[in-house]
Amino acid sequence: MSTVKISAKDVKALRDQTGAGMMDCKKALVEANGELEAAIDYLRKKGQKLTEKRADRDAKEGVVVALTSDDNTKGIVIRIGCETDFVAKNEDFIKFATTVAETVIAAFPADKAGVLALAFDGETIAEKMVEKTGVIAEKIEVSSYERLTAEQVVAYIHAGYKAGVIVGFNKAVDGLEEVGKNVAMQVAAMSPVAVDKDGVDASVIEREIEIGMEQARNDGKPEAMLEKIAQGKLGKFYRENTLLNQEYVKAEKKETVKQYIQQLEKGLNVTDFKHVTLG
Repeated sequence: MSTVKISAKDVKALRDQTGAGMMDCKKALVEANGELEAAIDYLRKKGQKLTEKRADRDAKEGVVVALTSDDNTKGIVIRIGCETDFVAKNEDFIKFATTVAETVIAAFPADKAGVLALAFDGETIAEKMVEKTGVIAEKIEVSSYERLTAEQVVAYIHAGYKAGVIVGFNKAVDGLEEVGKNVAMQVAAMSPVAVDKDGVDASVIEREIEIGMEQARNDGKPEAMLEKIAQGKLGKFYRENTLLNQEYVKAEKKETVKQYIQQLEKGLNVTDFKHVTLG
């Protein structure tokens, strides 16, 4: 074992660079004979070993962050996963996830692989996840990543970082920040499958028609009427599961989300949305 004396100043310097706990920093410095860079490498190797050991663990908890670019034409929503709610609620972990998200919105990579390759604090985000695994002793990962572009994008973080939504609009207009946030809250609450019926996957439509026909058949309806009845049920599916056709949940009077947003400006419409949640 090393006989090098480890000072509190050395421990603090390592902690400032890595975020590791005081005892972990002291142990790393002892193992590295007091050399700061070697101690950092020690913590990274520890993280890599833990990452490999915990590869089959589920990072079901975590933090979801949604952000837009300064000009509000781009948006990202990213989930940084961990294993326990205890870590997810930690202020340092929330700050870390937010800083990662800020790096991502600035670079706006196309996919999760691009996120992991981004430079972050002297290394890549992928390497930083390994390092954090060593520090926290839990599996830490980029679990989900979505992005979109539009004339104006609005971001919303729901329920203590447990969900994030970005919504794109076809126009940038005054007052859209509030309206857009309300629409994003609708997405978080009602989980629509598409913006409008044209965006619903063909396989989903086919399945809903099959279910509708079978339900009608079980009700004793004539075979010749089954498809027509199923098409009627499909209309209900659209009203309940596509964003623009859903009943706006915060409305004082009955209206759809489309009617709500077009009160702000005629022709205003949602172009896309992304919704990321924990679990």
